[in-house]
Amino acid sequence: MDHSDIYMELPPYLRVHKDGTIERIAGTQVSAAGLHPHTNVVSKDILLIPETGVTARLYRPNSTNKLPLVIYFHGGAFCISSAFDPLYHNSLNNLVAEANVVALSVNYRLAPEHPLPTAYHDSWAAIQWVASHADGDHEEKWLRDNVDFGRVFLAGDSAGANIAHYMALRLHLLNSAPINGLKVQGVIMVNPYFWGKEPIGIEVTDPERKKMVDRWWDFVCPSDKGNDDPLINPFVEEAPSLEGLACRKVLVIVAEKDILRERGYLYHKKLVNSGWKGTAEFYETLGEDHIFHIFNPSCDKATTLIKRMARFID
Repeated sequence: MDHSDIYMELPPYLRVHKDGTIERIAGTQVSAAGLHPHTNVVSKDILLIPETGVTARLYRPNSTNKLPLVIYFHGGAFCISSAFDPLYHNSLNNLVAEANVVALSVNYRLAPEHPLPTAYHDSWAAIQWVASHADGDHEEKWLRDNVDFGRVFLAGDSAGANIAHYMALRLHLLNSAPINGLKVQGVIMVNPYFWGKEPIGIEVTDPERKKMVDRWWDFVCPSDKGNDDPLINPFVEEAPSLEGLACRKVLVIVAEKDILRERGYLYHKKLVNSGWKGTAEFYETLGEDHIFHIFNPSCDKATTLIKRMARFID
């Protein structure tokens, strides 16, 4: 391959060519919505925000009861993948079937075409869209008839876990008051994407992967604070206090071989000691790397992880 026209590479995700063209190497496939025969879960695609084109995929199991709602934010370092990626589509079908919930997988806009904080703005707009459907005056009745808006969970993996954290903090800024009756009960953070300039734990002994992750954030978020921007490092002084999470319980999940593992450990530890009044749970998958359950959903450890998430929701 001729690399003479490449301006920047962000392996293993994408290339930026000198003419500004973005070539995504991963996360570009799309799976159609519809009936998932293995789980009997039905999905459909919806337009959330016409002004920006933000979309989502809505999942529902075969149930006649009002169910909890999981608002899900996919991973991909803020720059690849989508709510329609076959890997995420499969994972959401499995979670919805196992936990017996309705799920809304948010298709936020990606960097670098839409640099951060665009993904956070889109995700907040999605939460407001959900809240509008809890209002009895809304013309769309399906969510109102099938969802218990008093049992809402925010969830995500990697970059999506980061988003879930900041959405819960933003809800607190609204004095934790339910929006149109929407009440977030918990947050699930799978292999959360947090980082920082100074290496900690295994980052110290793995400088190559540390450099790789450093580049990711510099690429998606033009900031003079770099990897100590509060959006990626929730432990810096100017970051909002973890005490402000607007939910009563949090589940932090890490993987033993993940370079991001240390930040997940630290997040759980600081949350427990922050003065936050909720319950912080922690789960580690041994012998696995970052979001292994997305890439290998049929393995026993992935099945166990999904069951652990479902127990947390129940």
